[in-house]
Amino acid sequence: MRRPLHEQLYEQMRDRIRSGEWPEGERVPSEHSLIAEFGTSRGPIRQALATLRAEGAVDGGRGAPPRVRRLVPTQSFQSFVSFTDWARSIGRRPGQRVIEAARRPASETVADDLGVEPGAAIVEIVRLRLLDDEPAMLERSAFPFAVGKLLLAADLDTGSIYQTMQEHGCAPVRARHVFDAVPADDLDAAALAVPVSTPLLRVRRTAWAEDGSLVEVADDRYLPTMASFAVENTSDVRSALTRETGER
Repeated sequence: MRRPLHEQLYEQMRDRIRSGEWPEGERVPSEHSLIAEFGTSRGPIRQALATLRAEGAVDGGRGAPPRVRRLVPTQSFQSFVSFTDWARSIGRRPGQRVIEAARRPASETVADDLGVEPGAAIVEIVRLRLLDDEPAMLERSAFPFAVGKLLLAADLDTGSIYQTMQEHGCAPVRARHVFDAVPADDLDAAALAVPVSTPLLRVRRTAWAEDGSLVEVADDRYLPTMASFAVENTSDVRSALTRETGER
């Protein structure tokens, strides 16, 4: 099925921003020149520009000519992928630096999240995640000890946590994500090189393996200048109508 024209135009324009063909701070070509270049009408061009404006890739509007802004990578949660795979899928170079990896007794909060007894052995790992060598996110993860002990033996500065888990048959295949915003605490600020209380985008993740066992709980805190989130939804009108008809 052919995609709508405005979506195709949006992707081409976004690629020009990402590649630097449209440099940051420069004016976007005029609507007239874009219409002539793409051989289309004004409507799809305006829709494509509106999408870029909505995600912060261009600014302007209400008579002001749009200018290119830095394109913030968007992470989709339509499917469950690791930070490493997501970074590579958008043409960025992923990296990480372990800040802490330790076995310790589970606090009451972590024990409740992991479904273990308070004081039970768990493994907690804190990593700084990078995009093209720039700080992007601070990741705090906790694992049941049976899973975490496998990670303590791995090289987490160069390797992938999920790849290591996959090699041992306990990789997560399903996750629940909760989104909110939090102020940077002392650890966030030091790792991400921002002032304390800087607003961060937080994703709290609970992940399960194929056998249904809970294998990770995590608190990921992103710099808003380095990532944004996209969740695509559809309305199941047909099912809703079927249910309504059945009730009648």
